[in-house]
Amino acid sequence: MTGHLHPITLAIARISDIFSKMGFDTVDGPELEDEWHNFDALNVPADHPARDMQDTFWIKDRRGLNKLGGEVGHVLRTHTSNMQIRRMEKYVAEGKELPIAICCPGKTFRNEATDATHEAQFHQVEMLYVAKDASLSMMIGVIEKFFSEFFGTDLVVRLRSSYFPFVEPGNEVDMQCFKCKGSGCNICKQTGWIEIGGAGMVHPKVLEAGGINSSDYRGFAFGCGIDRMVMLKYGIEDIRLLYSGDLRVVNQF
Repeated sequence: MTGHLHPITLAIARISDIFSKMGFDTVDGPELEDEWHNFDALNVPADHPARDMQDTFWIKDRRGLNKLGGEVGHVLRTHTSNMQIRRMEKYVAEGKELPIAICCPGKTFRNEATDATHEAQFHQVEMLYVAKDASLSMMIGVIEKFFSEFFGTDLVVRLRSSYFPFVEPGNEVDMQCFKCKGSGCNICKQTGWIEIGGAGMVHPKVLEAGGINSSDYRGFAFGCGIDRMVMLKYGIEDIRLLYSGDLRVVNQF
């Protein structure tokens, strides 16, 4: 009797292997997360739209206390960025020496309408590096190596200025199209580029929230959707197929 691993399971294993060869540890953490690790420590303001009910699944009657003794709620994590804080806290608590180099693949949840490109449950991978020598140029090199290995061809990336509360400067990351290599095709909509994720230098407030002295250390972080990478690589047009339970999808892998 034979079986098949789910394409997302295969992608996570491949992603972990790629980052492992670059010296990154693969870590995971709680999918039910407190407000501090999911929002506050990541410099997400109290009035940020991401905290609204239409984006976040809040857990009713589940409360706790933050480090300062204030009351916090609990949510289904909206990103894997919570592991940035948890890993920094762990290093500080255990007295480990930096650098920190981790990737965090896992499930995330957002309260939004389902369509061909959006699901209430999906998968992300987060990458974090904290050290005295962290730089944007190093970050670009790591991202280019990651995508080149995953899609099986040498690729370059470009950064566009953007805003994310937990990084400064923040950037949208575009990947050179792996099919046409920049000449234009149906996958990249004739542009030669595919918008693939967000990245930037870790905001000093985030480092401090994790217990790291931002005067001595810097960090960079990058995140993207695993589901979207799987859809691009294998030509899957509807994200809902990945969660349908239809064995005809899984049996192809």
